[in-house]
Amino acid sequence: MLLGVLFFALNDTMGKWLLGTYAVGQLMLVRSISGLCVMAPAIHRVRLGGFRDAPRPGLQLVRAGFSTLEASLFFWGVSTLPLAEVMTYYMAGPIYVTALSPLLLGEHVGWRRWGAIGIGFCGVALALHPSPGSLSVGAVCALTGSFFYALFLITTRKLAAVPGTVLMTGQLVSSLIFGAALVMAYGWTSIGPTDFALMLLLGVGSLLGNLCVNQSLRLAPATTVVPYQYTLILWGMLFGYVFFGEMIGPLTMAGAGIIIASGLFIFLREQQLGRRSKARDVPTELVIAKLHDLD
Repeated sequence: MLLGVLFFALNDTMGKWLLGTYAVGQLMLVRSISGLCVMAPAIHRVRLGGFRDAPRPGLQLVRAGFSTLEASLFFWGVSTLPLAEVMTYYMAGPIYVTALSPLLLGEHVGWRRWGAIGIGFCGVALALHPSPGSLSVGAVCALTGSFFYALFLITTRKLAAVPGTVLMTGQLVSSLIFGAALVMAYGWTSIGPTDFALMLLLGVGSLLGNLCVNQSLRLAPATTVVPYQYTLILWGMLFGYVFFGEMIGPLTMAGAGIIIASGLFIFLREQQLGRRSKARDVPTELVIAKLHDLD
């Protein structure tokens, strides 16, 4: 889990670095091509029939759209905001999932989790530290992206019966189409060989992170490994300072602490209830950042 989260943090840092020169569309396009190339053997094993016969194709398209929007909005957010600050907003995604689950998943949420949701939203507000000058375009992108990330997680829960390779391929194709559309609309900036290699690594790093996270869940209970996902914020603070000279303020740090505490409480409470009922639609580990089953 720690290694997977590190891959995600390195990926996000490379993305922010490249956004100093290139547009979001180029990153999305090249990253998607790289990911599809890496996944080519798995796609070949599934074959056309596996994609054609996969259930709920309409919801698969919706999920792919949510994935593309949350990824692109993340990149737009980090282009103007500190890396750790945007990561903080995205770590609130599981809190949004729990808040939306009664409406979209038909799940019951008790008063303890509603209390944690309310506290988590306070943490988001504190991290945002709203003022006339603080609600920038980057902040709006990050907050909107974190909401789409929550919707992406919810649709992933509802598509538990669909093979992971099918879901991931749909994401990558959607991202490729979106990136190509942005490039056609706003043009292409020539890429040097080093930067092109970094763009290709964006696709590889994301898949490596997913594989590490999935392997951690095979080796140990979710309650043991899931809390380590919040080290993403620590990596964001470190890499933001080392590579970009970023320092997040005390309000953002306090908000991040509240979000982490609320998210952990919700996760552990859901695990406790899951053990009692012995039946859930999808394991809670699907709310882990960027988690997809690639079997």
